[in-house]
Amino acid sequence: MNFEEEIEELESAEDFLQYFTLDYEPSVVHVNRLHILQRFHDYLQKAGTDMPENESAKRAVYSKLLLRAYQDFVESDAQTEKVFKVFSMGQAQTAFVALGDIKT
Repeated sequence: MNFEEEIEELESAEDFLQYFTLDYEPSVVHVNRLHILQRFHDYLQKAGTDMPENESAKRAVYSKLLLRAYQDFVESDAQTEKVFKVFSMGQAQTAFVALGDIKT
């Protein structure tokens, strides 16, 4: 199995951290697992075309970016990091629904 195939088999933040043999605090991952994975994805997107072709070099870049994503949430929190759109919305969102539009 090559690197990309192995990565496709991983499902959780813990799976990724264990795959890359990164030390982590379970309580940090438990609270921030989706944020860590989204930040990791964002970092991979930014790396985009600069990713090495060599599998071991690529693996090292992935590991470094995952560690960086994890560290973001060790040193900060989800509300501060604003990974997801809902955290970056400045104001509460409101919508008007007329009583006549409600169907039972």
